[in-house]
Amino acid sequence: MSKPERSLQLWLPALAHVEPGHPLRQWLPRADRLPDGGVGYLGGLGEHFRGIAALVPAAAITREFLAGDAGDDSWLSADPAWVQPDMNGVRLLACGRMELGMDEAQALAAPLRPVFDEAGMQLEISTPDHWHLRLPADTPLPEFAAPEQALGEDLAQHLPQGAQGRRWRVLLNDIQVLLHQHPLNAQRQARGQSPVNSLWLWGGGCLPPPVASELAGVVSDDLLLRALAARAGIAQQLRTAEAIATSEAGWLIDLQDLPAHELASRWWPLLQPVLERRVVVLHFASGERWLHKPGHRWRFWRGAGR
Repeated sequence: MSKPERSLQLWLPALAHVEPGHPLRQWLPRADRLPDGGVGYLGGLGEHFRGIAALVPAAAITREFLAGDAGDDSWLSADPAWVQPDMNGVRLLACGRMELGMDEAQALAAPLRPVFDEAGMQLEISTPDHWHLRLPADTPLPEFAAPEQALGEDLAQHLPQGAQGRRWRVLLNDIQVLLHQHPLNAQRQARGQSPVNSLWLWGGGCLPPPVASELAGVVSDDLLLRALAARAGIAQQLRTAEAIATSEAGWLIDLQDLPAHELASRWWPLLQPVLERRVVVLHFASGERWLHKPGHRWRFWRGAGR
């Protein structure tokens, strides 16, 4: 029995976000529909890294990737974020991609450090946009939502609940008060930038054993995906035109975080030649999957717009 042909994997935004006139829509009718795959961000990661579950200890994995010092401590991601009140609550509008410089990150962190120190936590600025809390290994942690699960939604739906969660809700409130008062945010808003008025706490736990993956490598700007690739001992590259154009079978190209219009205008000229010469699995973040082979582009008899 022959082994199945290895394919290049494209991880794409949710299909509902891809408009009827989008160039991707023109390729789907000519491709073969596959059973649905993982849904959402964590579901997509679990598709390629065995053992990844909803409560993946993202903080320890990313800290080890960035600094190599996760050790046996417990970690929690504390990524800079922008929240905004509206008539229905307070919404998370951005997280972890706030375009901070290191000087800005250190200035914003300065008034927060005493609060964390008093709580027995150590704040580490791993990169300007990705911060971590080092906790005692036995610190009990409630369930925290990943940023992708909470973006655009009311914070109250995603904050830890109950008696165990109260400590973290109070801590988050103190953080928001201090950041709201920080003069740097007025300067950022004057420059047309979003304020950093909160932190998003998530991905708690200790460093797990190395994960396994059948991928040969990943092309992504996503920190956790790149960290998982490194943990699995496979190659990882930042998302560039060259990295996409030269991707081979067995690689994953991560595009699921992009707006569909940017996918069409900026990345499609690079993706179309890839589709024309490689066996590709198109995996949408909403779970739908298609297999496209180079010869499929000649299936003109199939209708468009599937």
